[in-house]
Amino acid sequence: MKALVSWSGGKETSLACYRVMHRKGIEVKYFLNMVSVDGKHSRTHGVSSRLLKIQAEAIGIPIVQRRATWKSYERVFKKAVLELKTRGIDTGIFGDIDLQEHRDWIERVCKDAGIRPILPLWKERREELLKEFIDAGFKAMVVSCRADLLGKEWLGRQINEDFIEDLKRAKNIDLCGENGEYHTFVYDGPIFEKPVKFITDKKLLKDKHRFLELKLKNEH
Repeated sequence: MKALVSWSGGKETSLACYRVMHRKGIEVKYFLNMVSVDGKHSRTHGVSSRLLKIQAEAIGIPIVQRRATWKSYERVFKKAVLELKTRGIDTGIFGDIDLQEHRDWIERVCKDAGIRPILPLWKERREELLKEFIDAGFKAMVVSCRADLLGKEWLGRQINEDFIEDLKRAKNIDLCGENGEYHTFVYDGPIFEKPVKFITDKKLLKDKHRFLELKLKNEH
């Protein structure tokens, strides 16, 4: 099987990719990443699309980025999958854990495109997933969070054992941020050929979410 990974640059998609890479008979060929209409940021996590390209280069897998609004998201995503299908892709890898409406969407879109969906993390325990991610050697930090749930001090936090314990003490927070409580950027780990070199910049508040801007070290 030749697979694409629906890519956000965060911890779940990275762990899903890592698991699939260890399965016999599956070869990850592409990352598929949806970005804003202006092409500057990831549609889900708000990470710089250029930084995601550098991340993919550090991993060694080509990234296909497509611009979309939320309204056109499904149509553009499906079209991209069909394009990759002509390059031999027959499988889609997704990092969702247990939101049924997400799985329903994935299965419908993949059925329409004629590829097989695989959700390697489905219905697994949150804390165990985070510990597996850490123990595997991944390095990641929080780059966005909901302003009504987490303060700006959470931006830039490293995903480690202390992070897990602090998050467990917070109220109404899914440990993996499955409901959009927070998002991460992965910059090193077992799927990487080399780490992503970047610096943290401004902390922003926009649309009831906090964002940490990341820049490549050679950007000014």
